[in-house]
Amino acid sequence: MEPSGVLTVNKSEGMTSHDVVNRIRRLYNTKRVGHTGTLDPMATGVLVILVGRAAKAAEYLTADTKGYRATLRLGITTDTEDVTGKILTKSDALPSRDEVESVVQSFVGDIMQTPPMYSALKVGGKKLYELAREGIEIEREARPITIHSLVSEPTERDSDYILEVSCSSGTYIRTLCADIGAKLACGGAMATLCRTRAGDFDISGAHTLEELEAMSEDERLSLLLPTVSLFSSLPEVRLPTFYEKLARSGCEIYQSKIKTSHPLAARVRLCSADGSFFALGEVREYENGLAIKSIKLFDI
Repeated sequence: MEPSGVLTVNKSEGMTSHDVVNRIRRLYNTKRVGHTGTLDPMATGVLVILVGRAAKAAEYLTADTKGYRATLRLGITTDTEDVTGKILTKSDALPSRDEVESVVQSFVGDIMQTPPMYSALKVGGKKLYELAREGIEIEREARPITIHSLVSEPTERDSDYILEVSCSSGTYIRTLCADIGAKLACGGAMATLCRTRAGDFDISGAHTLEELEAMSEDERLSLLLPTVSLFSSLPEVRLPTFYEKLARSGCEIYQSKIKTSHPLAARVRLCSADGSFFALGEVREYENGLAIKSIKLFDI
């Protein structure tokens, strides 16, 4: 039987997310492997891997809160907004600790952020970083993001601060570092980045590829979490056998019939009467009111 489930990998520096996927394919002997939330090669930390049938859940995952630990280096700007890029400016006029803290805290909350040119966002079918490598820079629209919390700590190096960030999905930490540096009028770039959390998946439960390779097949299989763990933040709807059969057949289940009241467009975990997850559902509007319709079956 093909292995199936969710695996939290602690990605090493220097690897692409696709490199990790290829290694997992070999380790679990299946071609069906995907991931959520790409990490750049210089970044380390949590990469959520979907193995086997769990891979089909990727397109339905909701935007999750992410946690990062990054090093902000003040006094430089680069074309990539991190220290791997070409240095554009340098400044020896470094701000005080109090000035840094004041500016850092001004970024907490709902803010607008312009995606960097060195990113995987596509414009006209081409990724921005591909255009950037050709020396082409295009106008990008600022997007709303949320910084839930942001803590800065000084280091032994006057120019460097450790940032602990909790933010919405879609936040670019390199751009956050550059924006902080710009507001401090000395420039800033990201020197290191580790993703410590992605939704409910924490780095404390992640394994490096080296650790996985040292395990037996049974040990690796035991690490796979059920697909439902991807949707643990969604409300659970348990259906009696009759309504479960209807849902599995693609029929809408009117909330008035099962005494639920989830809002329009809400997504829910559809479970059997015993609590076994079998599908992702979505609340839609029909002629006779709001109903839940199964949008993806997961017979795990």
